[in-house]
Amino acid sequence: MGDTSIVKVQSAHSPKGEMGQVYLASGKNVSMRMWKDEQPGEDKPQVAREYETVGYVLSGRAELLSEGQTVTLETGDSWMVPKGATHTYRILETFSAVEATYPPSQAHGRDDAP
Repeated sequence: MGDTSIVKVQSAHSPKGEMGQVYLASGKNVSMRMWKDEQPGEDKPQVAREYETVGYVLSGRAELLSEGQTVTLETGDSWMVPKGATHTYRILETFSAVEATYPPSQAHGRDDAP
């Protein structure tokens, strides 16, 4: 018999992180989180994380600034931030997105605010 550790998470009951992220399903090697209705304002602090991130924009617009590059993210776009890359986000319009991280961002303090 195969692995039977299927996980279902209802986002309405998901834990929230210090930066506003909503933690979704998580496995041994990858996790998901959601950024919901992030508002324009000051840039997020620059960070370099010990995990790789891929994301998908559900709605809104933001800029991803990383290692001297600026990428505009709009509804329907996806992106990737390599492990260890210094980056920040600038929210341009109310922004919602889903991200997956490898390894799981919330494990072992990897997602602690800077």
